[in-house]
This record gives sequence, C-alpha cells and structure tokens, in this order.
Amino acid sequence: MDNNEKSRILIVDDEKLNIEILSIILQSEYTVLMARNGPAAIEMAGKYLPDIILLDIIMPDMNGFEVLAAIKSSEKTRHIPVIIITGLNSVEDEERGLYLGAADFIHKPFSAGVVQSRVRNQMQLVNQTRELEKLREELAAAVKRDDAASLTNDTSQKDIGSG
Repeated sequence: MDNNEKSRILIVDDEKLNIEILSIILQSEYTVLMARNGPAAIEMAGKYLPDIILLDIIMPDMNGFEVLAAIKSSEKTRHIPVIIITGLNSVEDEERGLYLGAADFIHKPFSAGVVQSRVRNQMQLVNQTRELEKLREELAAAVKRDDAASLTNDTSQKDIGSG
C-alpha cells in the first residue's frame, strides 16, 4: 500500500446511525467503506479488500455470524481482520464470533476511544504482518540470488579446472 494512501475500513451495520457515528470516529485516519447488509458486505470485502472490517451481528436476511463465516471461508478475504461490534453481550455469542475467526469484539453502546484503540491495534497487526511478508519475500529473493551465484561460481570453477 502506498504510504500516502489511507488504510480502508469496511463498516457493516443495518443501522444507518451506527454507520454514520463509526464513520465520524474513523474517517480522519482511515478511508471508510460502508455496507448495510451481509451480501453487500461480502461483495465489498471481495472487491475492495479492506484492511479491517467492523461487523454488526444482528442484521436482517444474513446475520453477522454468517457474513463472518463467508469472509473467512474465502481465500481472497480470509486474512482480513474482523472486529465484531454488537449489542449482543453473552459469552456464547462472543465465543461463537471468536471461533468463526473474529479478531476482536466491541460491545454497543461503544465509545469512540475504544473503537479507535481496537482498530489501531488491529491495524498495527496488519502492518506488522505485511512487513514480515515483505521481509520473507526479500529473504527468499536473496536466497535465490545466492543460489544462482553459487551455481555460477561452481560452473566457473569446473571450467577452470578442466582447462
């Protein structure tokens, strides 16, 4: 990602007011994408590959657990951290979300500080993972170059020895 480009957050909630409030909380630091239902969220996640998804659970037609399962079952989107943001407060609901692959939970009513901190924490993990992947790729390329150089040296030594 370009250093000047803001990280993208997809907010998924059927309540317009929740989306508006979360957007206000996050838009100064992030590019905010919005979806009002599960199918739209899945489509947008696949199309825009947001860095983080904030996902409500109680929605008509397709609940957040179903959306989470779909996102985590797709090769394209399964790496995207999902923070569940919900009015549900039972341990069983939280356990179910974590079992399905949620990275974190925020309970409604939410505070701006908690939302900003949890999103920031997940973004740090996303950025660290990207940096590690970049370093892994650089290391693999260096090993490949070293192997090619060693092969070239071995061939040169054989040519010298046979002459």
